[in-house]
Amino acid sequence: MAVKDRDRFSTATRIRLIGEQTAARVYRSQTKRQARRSRLTGRAALLALVVCSLIVALAYPMRQYVSQRADIADLQQEQAETRQRVERLRDLKARWQDDAYAEQEIRRRLHYVLPGETGYIVIDPGTAKQSRADLEAADRPWYANVWDGVDKADAAAR
Repeated sequence: MAVKDRDRFSTATRIRLIGEQTAARVYRSQTKRQARRSRLTGRAALLALVVCSLIVALAYPMRQYVSQRADIADLQQEQAETRQRVERLRDLKARWQDDAYAEQEIRRRLHYVLPGETGYIVIDPGTAKQSRADLEAADRPWYANVWDGVDKADAAAR
């Protein structure tokens, strides 16, 4: 036993024991790191799977939401334009209620004249290049031109 005790306390034996213990600790720490790595990798994969599934699940509703918001904005703009148009038409209706405005517009648009007045239409020869048919149409009453237009449209439809 004396040899064994002496062998146990020899420097070579101690160094070998320390090396074995160190190797065992290194091996244990490596396996723990690998276990942690594999655990983190599994967690990361699960997290990535959950995030991807959430993105896929929410993609269609978000697209619908954005599309509907754009439609709402378009409808609000259309509504504002319609309100402005209604206001313009109300103003025009109020103007037409005034007899002086109505008389002015009738004279301007239809070339009406009061009894005793002489009506003139001035045509600028530089801007109005009229054909012979246009000049003849200017000499006829307006209702004859309307009927000719109806006849031409009817003939084109056949």
